[in-house]
Amino acid sequence: MNKWCFLILILSLQARGQSNDLRVADSLFSNGNYGKAIEAYTLLNDSEVYEKLALAFTALGNYQKGMEAYEMMIKNHPENHKAKYDYGKLLLKTKHFEKASSVFNDLINVDYRNPEYHYQAGLVLEELRDSTAINRFHAAYDLNNDHQKAIFKVAKHYLQKGQLNRSKFYIDKGLASYPNNVELISLKAQNYYWEKNYKESIKWFEQLLTLGESSEFIYEKLSESYAAAYEFEKAIEYRQKLLKLNPNDLQSYALISLYYKNLNKWTEAEEYQRKYLLLMDVSLSDDYKNLGIILNHQKKYKEAIDVFNKSLEEDPMNENAAFFKAMSMSVYYADNNSKIAAFESFKKRFPESKMIQSADFFIKKIRDEEFMKGESKKDSVSID
Repeated sequence: MNKWCFLILILSLQARGQSNDLRVADSLFSNGNYGKAIEAYTLLNDSEVYEKLALAFTALGNYQKGMEAYEMMIKNHPENHKAKYDYGKLLLKTKHFEKASSVFNDLINVDYRNPEYHYQAGLVLEELRDSTAINRFHAAYDLNNDHQKAIFKVAKHYLQKGQLNRSKFYIDKGLASYPNNVELISLKAQNYYWEKNYKESIKWFEQLLTLGESSEFIYEKLSESYAAAYEFEKAIEYRQKLLKLNPNDLQSYALISLYYKNLNKWTEAEEYQRKYLLLMDVSLSDDYKNLGIILNHQKKYKEAIDVFNKSLEEDPMNENAAFFKAMSMSVYYADNNSKIAAFESFKKRFPESKMIQSADFFIKKIRDEEFMKGESKKDSVSID
């Protein structure tokens, strides 16, 4: 065997050995043994493995090493657009937005008709608070009318701008090819909600639940839609579901109490109003006043008076609370002089109140009733 044949044989054996080593490394990677795969790739003297090293490092969450490997791959193989695309996505993920923007712009210049390059460029521009992001999402849609993610971005943009018909156009385009796209269904439900078409918004929010989606947002909007449609039982049901996810949501307690009031379910209204008060850490004057009104409807006048006093402790100038307190006292007290004194006390505290006329009406009514009974007028007592 001459020396040239021997050299060819040696090179062939080396290539075969390296090929076997690459298959072993690829097998390790395919089976999720990324650490061992990295060791195996590192032993290979081949610039082609940088991309695989980048993927393995990224899979392990070592994004810095992953970016370094991508940079080496791109340096040695600048024509590898797949590696550059993955590198751009990793830059976006790690918040290197300026670098990512440069990478995707380069890719767009190489292949303008690739919709994914435009979409990823749009995501970067969004992070940079650049209003031209919508142009990239439009470009992605124009190049692929079934690009669901681009459709979502465009439809959401028009929804946020209040251009509901344009938003609905893109939503319907997306749902025509993918009827169970929960992101687009959510946008459709919101679209109807902002149109105040609550029957349709309920239908589409309910569809999200059917598809296994659940969130505070969905429950909140369903509750609000049912309340707007005067279906207070359903409005309560979804507010209660929201409370299971967020037991400290103050608004839910207040609204459930209100919905129960609309249903004339005063015991339940009281329960949720009390829960609301327990969680509040600001002035409770109006909230105590609301609880007092609820107690009045249940004829719990003594409790109502106590609650109105708490309201006035929070805000001594809450004239509504003061007036309702006088009303409660006029029912609770048997003595007519005490009833009249309650309204006179209100008039003294709030001489400019618009409710003075109502106070005078009740005072006259009490005196007329007393006259009809032939009772003797007594000196009034001062009650504050």
